[in-house]
Amino acid sequence: MNRPLSLAALTVLDLSPADMVSCAAWAGYSHVGLRLNPATPTEAHYSTIGDTPVIREVLARLQDTGIRVLDIEILRLKPDTRVADFEAFFETGARLGAQHVLLAGNDPDHARLVDNFGATCDLAARYGLAAHLEPMPWTDVRNVAEADAIIRAAGRDNGGIIIDPIHFDRSGDTIDGLAAIPPSRFRYMQFCDAPAARPTTTEEILFQARAERLPPAEGGLPLRELLGALPAGITLSIEVPQMALARTVGPFERARRLREACQHLLAGC
Repeated sequence: MNRPLSLAALTVLDLSPADMVSCAAWAGYSHVGLRLNPATPTEAHYSTIGDTPVIREVLARLQDTGIRVLDIEILRLKPDTRVADFEAFFETGARLGAQHVLLAGNDPDHARLVDNFGATCDLAARYGLAAHLEPMPWTDVRNVAEADAIIRAAGRDNGGIIIDPIHFDRSGDTIDGLAAIPPSRFRYMQFCDAPAARPTTTEEILFQARAERLPPAEGGLPLRELLGALPAGITLSIEVPQMALARTVGPFERARRLREACQHLLAGC
């Protein structure tokens, strides 16, 4: 019951970064995740890189509430990536006290992806950050085995894998497959639920992942089995976007309900 819980940015993307901090505090979380780079063109864009008014307000809220930043997102490793361009992102994350960086692999060239991941880990390490690949079935790092292969090839101690239950299931990953991966790869995980039935198209998978997840224990994903297979006590980042619910329930109340659902599940493990 004392496991650290973080409020992921995607859960309350209708809030500004500073209000995400306040929401996490009000709803009873210990940590928050912040999206410094938008994941899609349709998201609200904030000036969140460098010494900006937005970042200064986030810092003030962190100090006032005692909330800590678990992770910052999102960086995409693409064919045209210049890792040096990430430095200001890492500088900002370090200023916020972040622990981890979320990465997506969007490059079909395996060797180049390994090189860029290794270079990203090196740059992140200069700022005290760990760099984590998140396997997603629509990217070029589709599953946990592919993520682990990249991390093994890169050979950086601060490289890790983020398990997100919905991506884990939709990629066809299995609990048994986690046994072959060193536990040190897993420093935190995202947490959500979803219907057991898998969507049949990439478009449906994307939409469900971005807008139609379920609170823990309200779907059919193997959440308890995942918790048992990963290191005990790792921080859970609660990432449950619910577009339909957001039309009638505000972000603070949604965040509170999700924390309570997660704690209820943890109490039964």
